[in-house]
Amino acid sequence: MKLSMPLKMAVRGYQEAVTALNSLQSNYANIMAIRESGDRKNQMNIWEMQEWSRRIGYNVSEFDKLNVVHITGTKGKGSTAAFVASILGKYKVPKVGLYTSPHLKSVTERIRINGNPISEDKFAKYFFEVWDKLENTESELSKFPHMIPGSKPGYFKYLTLLSFHVFMREGCDCCVYEVGVGGEFDSTNIVERPLACGVTQLGIDHTFMLGNTIEEIAWNKGGIFKKQAPAFTVKEQPPKGLKMLEQRANERGTQLEEVPIYQGLRGRKLGIAGDFQIANASLAVALSSQALASMYFLPSPIPNTEDASIPARFLEGLELTRWDGRCQTLVKGSATWFIDGAHTKESIEAASGWFTQQVVRSKNKKILLFNQQSRDANSLLSNLYSKTHPDVQFDQVIFTTNVTWTSGSYSSDLVSMNTSKEQVDNLEVQKSLAEKWTALDGQRSKIHVTSSIEAAYTLIRQLEEPVDVFVTGSLHLVGGLLVVFDNL
Repeated sequence: MKLSMPLKMAVRGYQEAVTALNSLQSNYANIMAIRESGDRKNQMNIWEMQEWSRRIGYNVSEFDKLNVVHITGTKGKGSTAAFVASILGKYKVPKVGLYTSPHLKSVTERIRINGNPISEDKFAKYFFEVWDKLENTESELSKFPHMIPGSKPGYFKYLTLLSFHVFMREGCDCCVYEVGVGGEFDSTNIVERPLACGVTQLGIDHTFMLGNTIEEIAWNKGGIFKKQAPAFTVKEQPPKGLKMLEQRANERGTQLEEVPIYQGLRGRKLGIAGDFQIANASLAVALSSQALASMYFLPSPIPNTEDASIPARFLEGLELTRWDGRCQTLVKGSATWFIDGAHTKESIEAASGWFTQQVVRSKNKKILLFNQQSRDANSLLSNLYSKTHPDVQFDQVIFTTNVTWTSGSYSSDLVSMNTSKEQVDNLEVQKSLAEKWTALDGQRSKIHVTSSIEAAYTLIRQLEEPVDVFVTGSLHLVGGLLVVFDNL
């Protein structure tokens, strides 16, 4: 639990809301203490979310009216959620909510209605409604010993709570929820009767919370399954992971269906680039189809067969999906930027394959801009190298922190207290990455280490010749770069 910061400011607008929200972040020392203790999330996490909901005026059963589509997985859950929301919009569902994480530039991106982030004014309004209700209510300490007066949920839990409040107050008709981490104990998992549940590609990530094996991770992901709520997953899951998902579905009184790659999607240009997105798009078709049938927008779900006919509005929704920071290409001056916030083994290999495919015939010089501050960065860099070498030779490689500006400050929406300030200030990760790259590639690339994203951008902008820049390793890096683009 987080103690609330004093809020005595006369004005309580968006910036004040962001400042208050940032006060709910876990600091680096607390995170490391939890990791070293081996203490993983447990059922109390769900009970506390139910209690926070009660304190702001809701019984969690009321959230059933939001007609939730719940999505988890290791790779592609955000893209799948975006695809689903876009398809639903093509069927004139009046108000479609979308809750995802993390954000890139603005925290408002996490809570969208009909594809658009809520306005800063609405964010502040609803943020302080939740804040004040929590300030003015209490919990029974014998049942909830951590919820002492003045405490608040942590950063992600607060935003999850806020999202339910926003979607309820705005009268959303269907809401797509991306799980934060795992599923079983994730704060989004207070939904009791979702319309459909989906699991994207499984892999090894967040091991300190979810476990070290694919079975443990699948057990956590399968925790979102609910009785009589149809459950879907992509084809070609790791066999042991798939077996666990099937077991979890059986335990929860539902059936898991594997979604094929629909033939009707092959060769289609999707709104999110990358050949691998066809699996996410297929899963999105199955989830959207089930949701639309449940809400009587369709007479029945689309058959779960490869040769099933995909309605034109589904195809239009997939083609018009926009999801910044994922296989995104931007041209600025003489530089072409290939941007993907991949930060797991599976996702960085997929993104690296996409980049290689895009530039393998380009005569432009190649630049890599990379960071990953909290996971095994060196291992991710090795995965990247294995997927780009020998087809792509990087002329310059830049390792930066996620600090936004050369002044040493972050954009207010991108403040991060869950990494070591000492490590960031001393460029420990970046220097280690530079050594790793030299070990992988020898002296063929010119290597730079910068203390901020702005400094890295300035370095690249000084090059007058055409260049292809691959930006990856962290959504925080990608978000910071997009903020720099907007302000320089």
